[in-house]
Amino acid sequence: MKLALVCDDLIQFGGQERLVEALIDMFPQAPLYTTLVSKEWEKRLKAENTDFRTSFIQRFPLKEKLNRLYASLLLHIFSFESFDLSDYDVVLSVSSRFAHNVITQPGTRHICYMNSPGRMFWEPDSYFENEFSQSEFMNKLVQIILTPVLAHIRVSDFAAAQRVDKFVANSKTSQGRIKKYYSRDSEVIYPFIDVNKYHVLKAEKGNYFVVLARLVPWKQIDVAIKACNRLKYYLKIIGDGPDKKRLMRMAGETVEFTGYVSEKEKIELLSGCKALINTQYEDFGIVPLEAMACGKPVIAYGKGGVLETVVDGETGAFFRQQTSNSLIEVLKDFNADSYSSEECVKQASKFDIKFFQDKIRKLINTID
Repeated sequence: MKLALVCDDLIQFGGQERLVEALIDMFPQAPLYTTLVSKEWEKRLKAENTDFRTSFIQRFPLKEKLNRLYASLLLHIFSFESFDLSDYDVVLSVSSRFAHNVITQPGTRHICYMNSPGRMFWEPDSYFENEFSQSEFMNKLVQIILTPVLAHIRVSDFAAAQRVDKFVANSKTSQGRIKKYYSRDSEVIYPFIDVNKYHVLKAEKGNYFVVLARLVPWKQIDVAIKACNRLKYYLKIIGDGPDKKRLMRMAGETVEFTGYVSEKEKIELLSGCKALINTQYEDFGIVPLEAMACGKPVIAYGKGGVLETVVDGETGAFFRQQTSNSLIEVLKDFNADSYSSEECVKQASKFDIKFFQDKIRKLINTID
């Protein structure tokens, strides 16, 4: 059986990209098709001897900085449709934007692992919230420009979804979106962490909370900053991104920005914290699993995939509105000592990579 892998552009490194790497490890002989790769990703793929094939966008100037512009010009859709996948029996795409737009022959089965239908065009109001918060004029201008573009992308995206033979959702939240936006059924196979890479350090407990995220507006990290400012609680924010300057301006003296850290440093910071604060509405979310694998509870906005991973009262607590006041009420009553490290690790272990690998292999081997 000849298999090809397809994924969205490889520029940043997050949960979806980790999933792609896991599939590359599982199917080392399968070529990887994507629109473009960054220099860092090119080095990574070449170091692993991965056969990767990019589209015409790879040759474009300033491709990383102008990636959103190219997407709004529908170039990502055209690039995926241009790939010739006629030699393969099975195509496995990993998509949260455009990768499922590939066109396959009647004899080729297309399985799409859908992290979520593209939120930037199906749920633009929440996705672009605070994107241009410093300028009301820019907000209105961007809305005027993007509205017809996003409408066209939605029509094209729905049509592309009908060509997929089987959808796999990364959570019940994504499963609901696939049904709503595409009118398609799907099977849930959860993402993963490699539990063996994490360990509970016998280090002295710190007096700080942690946020671990890419610093972008839709993740609502300002909710945690405002709450810790008011309570004078220590907060370490791990990560970087375009929203960093805005967030730093509102941060008080108890809030620290660490920037990107190594995996070792990340584990040390998680292992020493009181709890992870998760402010975003994620379709699934790997970070809460990382915290629990380090033996730490999670304080999370109670919506989305986190409801499928964190056990309220046992491995974490939820705040019900995505506001600093709602988070403050939970933080005031939070007692880290009331949570068992062993229970947190046990819960995280239910999402170990071995379960993901077994289910994906079974799916590939039993496809019609």
